[in-house]
Amino acid sequence: MLRRPRLGEPRRRLSLRDLQRAGAPGVTVLLLTLLACAARAPTQTGKASWYGDELRGNPTASGEPFRPSKRTAAHKTLPFGTVVKVTRTDTGESVRVVINDRGPYAKGRVIDLSERAAKRIDMIDEGVVTVEIRVVGCKERYERCD
Repeated sequence: MLRRPRLGEPRRRLSLRDLQRAGAPGVTVLLLTLLACAARAPTQTGKASWYGDELRGNPTASGEPFRPSKRTAAHKTLPFGTVVKVTRTDTGESVRVVINDRGPYAKGRVIDLSERAAKRIDMIDEGVVTVEIRVVGCKERYERCD
């Protein structure tokens, strides 16, 4: 039987053994819960811009040096380490990025992408495009993303 962690107890990943112990009903409930959460994942639509070489090596708000060659992004409120799928609303092109910085600070913008991420959705020439952002996960190296 899977148990809920106690207050202050460190989180741990579920193992295959945990799922086997839970039995078929437990696995079914777990899968249905995951599907329901994915369906309700919050989205945000707005303008995206990008930043590149001019800030290479400068510290991001998370403390990491900025690397234009990585698929990262700046968002005003999402926790560092959050993985988001950024989709252009006009072409459907998408890229997954990790939030590691704060911004954008230009009015009307919801996310700033690294140069590599911007190239992936073919927005370098336009500079600013309309996108939909959907939270899809969390990077392990960050302490928490929730």
